[in-house]
Amino acid sequence: MVIDTELEEAKAAVLQLMTEKDKIEADLQAAKNVLDTNRVGMTDELVDSQGFPRNDIDVYQVRHARHKINCLQNDHKSLMLKIEQGLHKIHKFAGHVSQESPSTSNHFQEVFLLEPFLRVNIVSPGSPAEIAGIQVDDLILEFGSISNRNFTSLKDIGTLVENSRYKTVSLKIKRGSNTFVLNLIPRPWSGKGLLGCNVVPLEVVER
Repeated sequence: MVIDTELEEAKAAVLQLMTEKDKIEADLQAAKNVLDTNRVGMTDELVDSQGFPRNDIDVYQVRHARHKINCLQNDHKSLMLKIEQGLHKIHKFAGHVSQESPSTSNHFQEVFLLEPFLRVNIVSPGSPAEIAGIQVDDLILEFGSISNRNFTSLKDIGTLVENSRYKTVSLKIKRGSNTFVLNLIPRPWSGKGLLGCNVVPLEVVER
């Protein structure tokens, strides 16, 4: 069928865009690492109190990294728009193929539009988090019912965890180029809290 061919072509096009997206995100992270190495952010002053370039940082390197981040963020935004348009096309074609295809398409769309919004920076030995398989530097795409679409602050996570004692919470994790689901059970243990790990919100440039 022509529709089947168009559906597969649309999926292939979106996958290609996702590859480009991963490359941009890797480049963004590399540029951010330059800022981290110099211990500056996107808005810190690069001159001292007398107006001279700071001698505690590589000013040229930082300026270049900031410019690159700004350009890449614009590219990323544009690419996400193209991906969203491609996913709408997939949804349209899938709707013509069969009654089951829209749900498949919705899943496809959901997976591709998820963005990491938390990073794990501490995992304690023997904790519920370690038992669940969580590792330092894991990026969280979904924490139970919370994703980048509805996350507002770490208080959201704290409330969900407190209300999920001894219950299974599904976490969608991105580790390197792999994405998978882990099951975490918040509960008291020998250390502090119910998880034994710490997460920090991702800055835009880290996503």
